[in-house]
Amino acid sequence: MFKKFIILLALLGQASLAKSQEADRDDMVSFLREYLQVKYKEVNFDTFIYVAAKSQKLYVVEGGKILKTYLISASKKGIGYASGSFQTPDGLHLIAEKVGAGFPINTVIKHKVPTGTEWAPIQEALATNKDIITSRILHLRGLEPNKNSGTGVDSYSRGIFIHGTHEEGLLGTPASKGCIRMSNAEVIDLFDRVEVDTFVIILNN
Repeated sequence: MFKKFIILLALLGQASLAKSQEADRDDMVSFLREYLQVKYKEVNFDTFIYVAAKSQKLYVVEGGKILKTYLISASKKGIGYASGSFQTPDGLHLIAEKVGAGFPINTVIKHKVPTGTEWAPIQEALATNKDIITSRILHLRGLEPNKNSGTGVDSYSRGIFIHGTHEEGLLGTPASKGCIRMSNAEVIDLFDRVEVDTFVIILNN
């Protein structure tokens, strides 16, 4: 009887934790929608991508609910806009271009063209000092003039992508040269879920 009681308490604790986590997610989405509607009044945010750069997570939000959560790596140099800074720009973006439909997983991509080679991802937390782009690319365009759009700060011209990486073991930590890195399987999943012109909001939290 005592053992059953302990198991019941554990199950109740798990249910309570799950409910708490769901409430936290709902609170986050509510905050995001209010923030976005105040800052970008003219934009419809029914479906969008939210990148939490400090938390190293990417969320797909639709109809006020989080559909998917992914682990990412934003820049190891933090948030910033200047060309050559190798920092991740925050603010409002959209997906300007999708590259890689039908490419085999782990395909190496250079200049948005497949090289015909594949690179097996490293699962250890090992920095190789290389920035290999693999599997899929979502090329972002900044929508905020003089912040992430325009001369010297333009996210599109800087080549700010959401893309697959060969350094999967570093996901969850700042490791990129400005882009948003994802695992190869998950960037393919994201690629198939979203369309060109989907809004992407990057915040330093």
